[in-house]
Amino acid sequence: MKRLLPALLLLACPVAIAQQDFNPLSTRPGLELGVQGARYEYKEPDVAKLSGNRLGLVAGYTWADESGLFGKLDFRESYGRLKYEGSGTIDKVPDMILELRALAGLDWVGSSVSLSPYLGLGYRYLIDNPTGYSSTGAVGYRRYSNYLYAPAGLTARLHIGGGWVLAPTIEADVFLYGTQVSKLSDADLGLPDVTNRQSKGRGHRASLFVEKGSWAFGAWTQYWHIEDSDSVCITPVVAGTCLAAREPVNYTRESGLELRYRF
Repeated sequence: MKRLLPALLLLACPVAIAQQDFNPLSTRPGLELGVQGARYEYKEPDVAKLSGNRLGLVAGYTWADESGLFGKLDFRESYGRLKYEGSGTIDKVPDMILELRALAGLDWVGSSVSLSPYLGLGYRYLIDNPTGYSSTGAVGYRRYSNYLYAPAGLTARLHIGGGWVLAPTIEADVFLYGTQVSKLSDADLGLPDVTNRQSKGRGHRASLFVEKGSWAFGAWTQYWHIEDSDSVCITPVVAGTCLAAREPVNYTRESGLELRYRF
């Protein structure tokens, strides 16, 4: 026991020293867990609209070293029961977003301000399930969206006194590739399910958090603008023509509040 106690103290000392030396202006390593609430709106101009409130869970794990380099994995799951407006209306449409991001960046830390530019790769998966009949008798069908994109952003951290740090972030999201799967057979057994490819679009996001100790709280907003997809025939080609399906140009806006705890 006499030999074990000094060994445990030696193991504990580096942890205590690391906690004392942690600079709140640097990207903090370790695990984060949090919750968020948001207002969501998806529009296909002159075609359809989905809107409503969402609740979500977020998680992240960050690696950082003394040189200022850091890497981060972020995960988000968000769920809402939205209102569909298009060919009639449908209430309480189940809608889920899953998002995974891998980021890498560098901290430039000053005495009261730091700048942390970063780059990465992101994947966003959306499940929308407006099956059933609308108010006009139209039949809905399931939709699955996949976005692959490259985020490029900048986080600043500023001391505002009392151990508090203000951390705004701005980010551009370069759309790389997307697919839209439409289960048309839900609406008509005579129709095939369709996968449309999306190649053009853009996005951006911004947030403003306040941080102190293990806690971070703030507001955020996200935006996507995705152009028309390709067209896929859903009927046989006759005389060089067919009935084709495509995913029209669409816009997604989402804004919310988030609370995170850092271990």
